[in-house]
Amino acid sequence: MASIDSSNAFIKEFQERFEKKTRENEIALLEHWKAQLDKIAIMRPDSIASLQAQITRMTEMMANRIRVLKKEWNG
Repeated sequence: MASIDSSNAFIKEFQERFEKKTRENEIALLEHWKAQLDKIAIMRPDSIASLQAQITRMTEMMANRIRVLKKEWNG
């Protein structure tokens, strides 16, 4: 019975650490992309076309990062 309790405690602790790390990673991710958007907002683009170009560059950066992460995840 003690081994079951210790196993459950280990699982619970592991879950809590995993969830904490996941939240930390999500916060870091959101902070990064918010900073990217803040840069675009500060730029005060001359036209809609230049704003669209900045947004397109940012979405390309995001798409590239997604591809890299998927490649790492799938091995």
